[in-house]
Amino acid sequence: MPDATGMTTLQDTVKERYGAAALRVAGPDAAGACCAPAAGSSGCCGATTASWDPITANLYDDAQTKGLPAEALLASLGCGNPTALADLAPGETVLDLGSGGGIDVLLSARRVGPHGKAYGLDMTDEMLALANENKARAGATNVEFLRGNIESIPLPSATVDVVISNCVINLSGDKRTVLAEAFRVLKPGGRFAVSDVVVRGHPPDAVRKSMELWIGCVAGALEEQEFLGLLASVGFVDASIEPTRVYSAADAAAFLAGSGLDTESLAAEIDGRFMGAFIRATKPGIRAARAPIVETASCCGPDCCQ
Repeated sequence: MPDATGMTTLQDTVKERYGAAALRVAGPDAAGACCAPAAGSSGCCGATTASWDPITANLYDDAQTKGLPAEALLASLGCGNPTALADLAPGETVLDLGSGGGIDVLLSARRVGPHGKAYGLDMTDEMLALANENKARAGATNVEFLRGNIESIPLPSATVDVVISNCVINLSGDKRTVLAEAFRVLKPGGRFAVSDVVVRGHPPDAVRKSMELWIGCVAGALEEQEFLGLLASVGFVDASIEPTRVYSAADAAAFLAGSGLDTESLAAEIDGRFMGAFIRATKPGIRAARAPIVETASCCGPDCCQ
């Protein structure tokens, strides 16, 4: 784990890179910002390369994103689609850690409906500005974006039903604190349901030491058993990791590009060892029963609206 100075440097670098990504999406050349291989796919320029990024590509289908602002999709730098795998129900409260341009918050808001609430938390001013613009364009009334760090969530304890995140926890230099904060804000019986990059075994030191690859969601990835152990250490139960995309040597070469490392030899070493995964866990306790949602009837006469 980096020391306090190292964490500050990492956090500042993350803010700078993701702020630039938000400005690129919001700028006049945004239409050309996406480098996905096919129209309609969601893979855009990742944080470390100027080419198609195998981590961020093809995460959302057209049916999910229909009606959402294009800028929300263009700003997606995730490695999965937590909203497709999380068990969200009408009336629930959802928190997205590191919400970026807001795509997963807006998708969650649809799932929980007008009686639910979707929060997005981000530390990057440019991403928050873009997310609020996307909220307005989408007409979402059950969404709120918060400014803050995922190591210190600005919400009271036991107020959230589900915590989601999309390839952000790996960027933190203090992952145990992030997981403890997620545990704190969840209600008893609440669910942790995030997408992130996870590693099997131990990657080469050169990968771990590269700041560029921290920003690119690779070097900061937790090892499978370490992730499960940290979840248990802060109080979660029933933790599991489900691979959703295992990265090949060719994929590794793509996210090593521009890092200054020996791409050919390192790509072979990490072939199949990094994966996009869905991580689930539960906060112990009995989930409170939700009150039935009753739609208000419209008035149909002079005596019905008393």
